[in-house]
Amino acid sequence: MEAVAFDADTGRLDLTPDTPAAGTKLRWSAPKLITAVNEQVPEVNVRALHVLTPAPLKTGPTTTADAAPAPQPAVPVVPVERRPPPEGYRRAVEAHRQAARPSRVDPGIAAAVERQTKAMRELSRRAFPEPDVAPDDVLVPIGQARVAAAS
Repeated sequence: MEAVAFDADTGRLDLTPDTPAAGTKLRWSAPKLITAVNEQVPEVNVRALHVLTPAPLKTGPTTTADAAPAPQPAVPVVPVERRPPPEGYRRAVEAHRQAARPSRVDPGIAAAVERQTKAMRELSRRAFPEPDVAPDDVLVPIGQARVAAAS
């Protein structure tokens, strides 16, 4: 286990375990570890532990040729061609569409919704009347438009 970083503002101590099992053990024993750290180093107030992923094994290269990765050949970008779906899939989708029930709409409910929508539109027109608008193809001088807008 290795302490990697400590944030004094949040009290978070970042640890890197040697193995995944050690990381799990650290997570399970975090409260005890926080108490022990705060007792050992009184000027530090650790409030949380953040266990990072285990450190990779340090098996360094034996020669400098091993250190540099081998150059990878450039892979040309080819557009992905979409194949048409198989015939069986198309038949299954068509059978599902034919077997699906048509929606059942109660005529009384549809009429009530229509009446309510009509009433709401009428209330909206009364609350927010539209101003008289000149046709789009007729140009109006700016002075005349200001007088019309002011009245």
